[in-house]
Amino acid sequence: MTAPAVVAGHLYVVATPIGNLGDLSPRAQAVLGGVDRICAEDTRTTGSMLAQFNIRKPMVALHDHNEDQSASTLVQALKNGQSLALVSDAGTPLISDPGFALVRAARAAGVTVITIPGPCAAVAALSISGIATDSFTFIGFLPPKAQARAVRLKALAAETRTLMFYESSHRIGESVDAIAEVFPTRQLCLARELTKLFEQSITATATEVAAWLKQDSNRSRGEFVLVLEGAEASDAHADDAEATRILRVLMQELGASQAAKLAAEITGRRKNELYALATRLGADSGDEA
Repeated sequence: MTAPAVVAGHLYVVATPIGNLGDLSPRAQAVLGGVDRICAEDTRTTGSMLAQFNIRKPMVALHDHNEDQSASTLVQALKNGQSLALVSDAGTPLISDPGFALVRAARAAGVTVITIPGPCAAVAALSISGIATDSFTFIGFLPPKAQARAVRLKALAAETRTLMFYESSHRIGESVDAIAEVFPTRQLCLARELTKLFEQSITATATEVAAWLKQDSNRSRGEFVLVLEGAEASDAHADDAEATRILRVLMQELGASQAAKLAAEITGRRKNELYALATRLGADSGDEA
């Protein structure tokens, strides 16, 4: 006996294509065609996709500006027995896309949440990057302003896991240049327009990728995923040693909190990490932090 595609009162988190419509799975199609309503980041974008599969369902807009307010109403609908699907414009919902408020509220209310897995640009890029896949972390979008972007990247300098970023065509050049400035020799994969007609990817040193990007303006078009090699373990230890040296100097005149704040400005690392290190150093020396 085949289980039903949709169960009343369930929330389905459905991954949709990031470019190629052939990537919408048969199960995803069955769920989208079977739920009572579809919660979509942009109803026009989702409506256009659904029309390709002859799926016609009522939709409700759920985006960054309204999801906190809409979540309680949608959860009540679920508790009343409606089935809902959550989709973003492309890819897996919640991965740099709206939906977190709804999923969290549904969980808190005891609603069953079901995943309908499928495309995810970050994982797709990682799988073709040739960069380590055994341990990785998704950062999302880098800050748009140059100074904040540089601080964010420097704060990630000691991270040994592979790093993944999303970027738009408007800032891809600036972001790659910033990565190349902080990590010139690390391996960087730039993947653009994944699964689409002009899909393209390159893996080289960050400096080489920055130069490659500048050679053809067409290479800056589309949607991007950047996959950056993590730090060597020895590099991470070196950063800890430098942070320890700086903190020891500062703590000769300052308490742990103020020393950590200044050290964060100097190193670009997170204040809470440095405060924890400062506290340990104070305990080790027998000083009151």
